[in-house]
Amino acid sequence: MNRILGIELRRSAALGAALLIAVAGTIVLHATAGRWSTGWMALVMTQREYLAVLSPLAMAAGAWQSYREHRANVAELLAAVPRPRPQRMVPILATTALAVLVAYLVTLLAAAPRIADTARYLPPAAFAVVAVGLVAMIASVWLGLAVGRLVPALATAPALAAIGFALLLLAPHALPDGGFTAAFSPAMGMSMFSDYDTVDGGVSAAQALWMAAVAVACVVLFAVQNSKFAFAALLPLAIGATVTALVVPTGDAYLQGTLDPVAQELVCTDDAPRVCVSRAHEGLLPEVTPKARHALELLTKTSIVEAHEDTSTFSPPTSPRSRADTALMSITVDKHGRLAHPGRLEPTMLTGVFTSPLSCGDNRNFTVATAAAYWLLDREPTAGPDGLEFHDPDAVKLWKGLRALPRAEAEARVVAVHQAAQKCQDTTDLLSGGAR
Repeated sequence: MNRILGIELRRSAALGAALLIAVAGTIVLHATAGRWSTGWMALVMTQREYLAVLSPLAMAAGAWQSYREHRANVAELLAAVPRPRPQRMVPILATTALAVLVAYLVTLLAAAPRIADTARYLPPAAFAVVAVGLVAMIASVWLGLAVGRLVPALATAPALAAIGFALLLLAPHALPDGGFTAAFSPAMGMSMFSDYDTVDGGVSAAQALWMAAVAVACVVLFAVQNSKFAFAALLPLAIGATVTALVVPTGDAYLQGTLDPVAQELVCTDDAPRVCVSRAHEGLLPEVTPKARHALELLTKTSIVEAHEDTSTFSPPTSPRSRADTALMSITVDKHGRLAHPGRLEPTMLTGVFTSPLSCGDNRNFTVATAAAYWLLDREPTAGPDGLEFHDPDAVKLWKGLRALPRAEAEARVVAVHQAAQKCQDTTDLLSGGAR
C-alpha cells in the first residue's frame, strides 16, 4: 500500500497542492499575527477562521486532480485493472487527504515559534479546534474531487475556488452568529472578542460530525459510476445534518460556551505585593510585575495593596468582583506576544484607581483621575498609546495646580479623590477647590 501511495503522490497534484496551501496559510497567519499572538487558543481559532482561504484552495486542488485524470483517460486505464472500483479510488482519496492534512499542520507549525516563548496556557479545546480544521480540509479536497469528476472542465477548479471563497467569506456576514450557524460552517464562530474566548466541546463535536458527513457524501459522489445514483450522497448528508442539529448547543448554552473560565483565572506572584494576571496572559507576569509594583508603591496612602488584571469581557458580559484593596490592570498583547504599550501600564492602572467603578454611571471623572494619577507619577499627563501620546489640556491644568500646592496638601487631595471615587461620589472639584 505504501508503494501505491508513493506512486500516487508523485503522479498526482497532491504535493503541489500541499505546498500551495501551506505557503498561503503561512503568509496569511504571519500577516495577521496581532490577531493570534495572545496564545495557542487564539492561534488555532484564527487558523480555523482562515479556512475561508485554505478550504477553497483544497477544493480547487481536488477539482484540478479530477480534471487531470479525465484528460489523461486514467479512468479507462484503471478500469482494465481487475479490482473493485472502491479499491481503485482509495489511493487518490488517501493521497489528497494526506496532502491537505500535512499542509494544514505545517501552516500551524510555521506560526507557532512566534509565541512559543510567551504562550503558556494550552487548553484541551485547542486540540479539538485543530482536529475539526483537519476534517474540514479533507472534506474540502474530496468535494473538489467529486465536483471535478462530475464536471471535468478546465474552468471547474478556479470556479469552485471562487464560489467557495465567496460563500465562506460572506456567510459570517449574512448569517446570525449562533450554535446552528457555527455547527454547519467550521470557519464561523472563530472571531475572538477577548483573549479568553474558546470553542465549546459540543460545538466542535457538531462541526466534526457535519464535516465528516460532507466528506462521506463526497466519497459517494466520487465513487459512483453512474451519475443517476449520485442522489445516494444525500443520505450521509441527511444523517449528518440531523445528528449535528441534535448535539450542537444553542442560545445561552452556546454563548456561555464561547468563554473559557480557566483562561480567566488569576495567576499571582508568590511574594508581596501580589500581582496577578489571567492564566491566558501568564507568560507576561514577569514583564508586568515590576511596573505594577512600582504603581502600588505610589499608592501607599490608599487602601490599594494588590494589582490584578481586569478580566472583564463584553460577550458574554463578565467582570471581576470589585475589591477595595485591589487595583485593576488592562493588559493587551502585541504581535510578538509581549506586553503592548508597556509605558501605558502604570498610567492606566493609576487612572483606574482614581476612577469610579462602572456601576457608578455618570459620576466617573477621567480628567480628575488622570491628573491625580500623573501627579503620583510626577510627569505631565498625556493620553494615547506609546509614541502617539497627546495632551489633555484640562488634566494638565489640574496637574499643574496640584504641583503648585504643598506636597502634603496635594497628597491629601489625591487620596480624597480615590476615596470619593470608590463611593461613587462626584470628584470634579476635589483637586481644584480651596485649601483643606
